[in-house]
Amino acid sequence: MAEENNNREVLTAEDVKELAPLYDNVILALKQVYDPEIPVNIYDLGLIYELNINKKHDVYIKMTFTAPNCPMADDVLAMVKSGVEDVPGVKSVEVELTFDPVWDKSMLSEEAKVELGLEDDFEPPVRD
Repeated sequence: MAEENNNREVLTAEDVKELAPLYDNVILALKQVYDPEIPVNIYDLGLIYELNINKKHDVYIKMTFTAPNCPMADDVLAMVKSGVEDVPGVKSVEVELTFDPVWDKSMLSEEAKVELGLEDDFEPPVRD
């Protein structure tokens, strides 16, 4: 798949520095999309598994849902695509849906855990 290879090109340190503001703006756009059943954005829920931006400013997103039978899946995918397309500087957006690995609560950001009142449900890993 040629498109996929373009999104996985090797970037130099200078490329990364140049793309950092665009990357931050794409994350801000993703944080504007909320799961229809949970009052937390999809980024903090841990639904974004992969986010790549190449030198041409093509964005590739691999994401999942909290459940495979999400009735609003098409709407959420459309919101992700249009929200990221609206970011100044983005040339194109490809969104791929996956259920591997299956989403679980451990993928929540610290902010999402606090928002959902789950911060006490997670114990820190035991160090040997």
